[in-house]
Amino acid sequence: MENIEKPATAQGLHQGQPILSAGEPLAKARAAMILLHGRGASAEDIMLVARELDQSGFAYLAPQAAGSAWYPNSFLAPLESNEPELTSALQVIDSLLREVGGAGIPQERTMLLGFSQGACLLLEYAARHAARYGGIVGLSGGVIGPDGTPRNYSGSLAGTPVFLGCSDVDPYIPRARVDLSAEVMRRLGGEVTERIYPNLGHTVNQDEIDFVQDRMSALLS
Repeated sequence: MENIEKPATAQGLHQGQPILSAGEPLAKARAAMILLHGRGASAEDIMLVARELDQSGFAYLAPQAAGSAWYPNSFLAPLESNEPELTSALQVIDSLLREVGGAGIPQERTMLLGFSQGACLLLEYAARHAARYGGIVGLSGGVIGPDGTPRNYSGSLAGTPVFLGCSDVDPYIPRARVDLSAEVMRRLGGEVTERIYPNLGHTVNQDEIDFVQDRMSALLS
């Protein structure tokens, strides 16, 4: 696993933070996965998921959030209360997608995966930048903003496979927000699979790993 120091080419809290890479080098990979860690965690932590997935042919990239948090407040707080950190975090994903695309891997073979705060971030990014991706995997997360936030996103996911997994008693992610996120992704044209696990903690489980592995294999077939 390689630690790449990124130059601070754009203004923002998260710009210039390290990015971990693993798996195939981008220049040789057939597909890519961008992994986003949760609050209080690290790029090293989310790379443990990549090790569990263990799919050859993939390049894995995991950016580090400044201060180990992508935005300061709850994902259910008013959007403005999480700025400017939220915009900076969304720009990290944008920059990585451009980097992956520049290496010859199109978005159609690039998956986005996140856990907890990272899942919220990637789901909000995908909603705001709807396009065909190789896959969207939100583990214990949901789109960002308080109840009643307008969800009039534009664009189309164009059949992108979307997986949402969460516990029915997750202490941080209300079941209703997972349901809403599934609805948003479907409305944008995603092929959504939502799985709610009874009495599970705030964690990643084997069923989720198995599902993602199957999607990764299908992407390369």
